[in-house]
Amino acid sequence: MTDPVVKKLRQNSTEAEAKLWYQLRRKQVGGLRFRRQYRLGNYIVDFVCLPARLIIEVDGGQHAEQVARDEARTAWLESQGFRVIRFWNSDVLGTWKACCTSSASSLRLRDPLPLPPPARGGGK
Repeated sequence: MTDPVVKKLRQNSTEAEAKLWYQLRRKQVGGLRFRRQYRLGNYIVDFVCLPARLIIEVDGGQHAEQVARDEARTAWLESQGFRVIRFWNSDVLGTWKACCTSSASSLRLRDPLPLPPPARGGGK
């Protein structure tokens, strides 16, 4: 069942979020799948690539007034093993190609995730 808050956020994307999502969807950046408006703990992140543990946040002007809140959010997400990169709406709208290039670079710089331990009992 879809989270109603997530569903509402997806339906009401900002212009910058919609523009970046158009570039991130369908494995167009780094060949990896991104999800949008995805819940992690108590937070909903704009975009996340789970295998690469990369979160992309697109911030509007209100974020200039909530720096401490964003820092606490980022600290928690990083404590969960994610890397968070942020773009201002104006950057996405004006230089979206640079945002995609930066995202792809972040994917390449990320250390690969360790393999899960082998199943016990021969995988039965």
